[in-house]
Amino acid sequence: MLDQGAPPQNRRTTVPLSAGARLMRRKPVERLVAEGGQGEGGTLRRSLGLWQLTMISIGATLGTGIFVVLGEAVPKAGPAVTLSFVIAGLTALFSALSYAELAGSIPVSGSSYSYAYATMGELIAWVCGWCLVLEYGVSVAAVAVGWGEYLNELLKGTLGVTIPAALSAPPGDGGVFNLPALIVVLLAMVFLMGGAKESARANTIMVCVKIAALVLFCAIGVQGFRSGNYSHFMPLGMSGVSAAGATLFFSYIGFDAASTAGEEARDAQRDLPRAIMLSLVIVTALYVLVAAVAVGAKPWRKFNDSEAALAEIMREVTGQSFWGTLLAFCAVIAIASVVLTVLYGQTRILFAMSRDGLVPKVFSRVHAKSGAPRANTVIVSLFCGVLAAAIPLGQLADATSIGTLFAFALVNVAVVVLRRTRPDMRRTFRVPLSPVLPAVGFLLCLWMMGSLSTVTWVVFGVWMAVGLVFYFGYGYRRSRLAAPQSLATAEK
Repeated sequence: MLDQGAPPQNRRTTVPLSAGARLMRRKPVERLVAEGGQGEGGTLRRSLGLWQLTMISIGATLGTGIFVVLGEAVPKAGPAVTLSFVIAGLTALFSALSYAELAGSIPVSGSSYSYAYATMGELIAWVCGWCLVLEYGVSVAAVAVGWGEYLNELLKGTLGVTIPAALSAPPGDGGVFNLPALIVVLLAMVFLMGGAKESARANTIMVCVKIAALVLFCAIGVQGFRSGNYSHFMPLGMSGVSAAGATLFFSYIGFDAASTAGEEARDAQRDLPRAIMLSLVIVTALYVLVAAVAVGAKPWRKFNDSEAALAEIMREVTGQSFWGTLLAFCAVIAIASVVLTVLYGQTRILFAMSRDGLVPKVFSRVHAKSGAPRANTVIVSLFCGVLAAAIPLGQLADATSIGTLFAFALVNVAVVVLRRTRPDMRRTFRVPLSPVLPAVGFLLCLWMMGSLSTVTWVVFGVWMAVGLVFYFGYGYRRSRLAAPQSLATAEK
């Protein structure tokens, strides 16, 4: 019973939210947008246009699957790896449509974490954000491993030397410590500490180099094309195509990198949806083309999990080391741009989570001069660098894929929920045939998750358990929505 003598203005606060209600508390869209760019001690700078955003997405995507994971995917699917790329691309496309609508409606740095916070509540948002940490952070490490392989190819073709296996491969792959992988992450860290505009300029140059390298590969590789290499198109059946597609989905995670730049885009609502869709179309076309040429030029059984497959094909087709060395040089630059842009995305997601109080404040601290979250960048870079130096590529790629697929599944749900809860909100892009296409995207994500190995699922389960322990031990009580004034304005 309420105290009849209490002041009227205080009576509303005598009934606290239940534990379940606190877990489901949602952050209003208006508040998400209003807080855009705000950090501890400074604000992010809005300096990116459509061109830079598209290059960020392409930079984070193009190169990962072709330069690094292709050698691991071909033994799983055979020549049908081209079909695996198409399936993975279609899965990404359905999710990209949902990303484009939400990015135009909620143009903030948190990507799918922020979308989930506005639609499905804090606990689901945390789970999504934790998956994004797996998606972005681990993929940086995975791509860095592949960078070291191509660096060795370059050194071998130019100086006739290679980095000793003990210092160029992680434990379990014949080495002790992967030094090149650590180096490329630290180089990306230096660029990012200069600010988003400077990093975007460097990334654009690297993206142009990688596109030129892939076009060159197709022009030379097609000369060694043998139709007989496609005579048994699907030797391992549809299960092999599906397994390869799940691994190759790792190659498409970059298209959502533009959504992490929402608070540094000059016109986020207009440019983010365009950048997401444009980058995905360009990347998918190049992936399928290069994969088709690669398998046509080299029998699928001879790929042998090579992490520098394209350079080897160039050398075999021409009979000269020059072209393979040139491609290795381009790949070193290309893969570095993936590390740069994906690392950028990871820091911006943690920036958003920190601003909401779910991770420590150090991740949202902005350097006054550069307008970049420097402390965040250093912490994330060191973590990813050590991970890259110590874990084999295959384990990293599959772990990244399952985190990505889970986050994408939640985005497809979020777009339907927001349509129902906020039907009148301004949307610069709308998913056609909603809720049918988001439902298809959701189911495709679940199907590809089911194609991953039991070990990957165990790793994912352990990762989720660790994340929930951290949330209930830290974020649950420190969330900014836990403050009474925030709870009063949160959506019910």
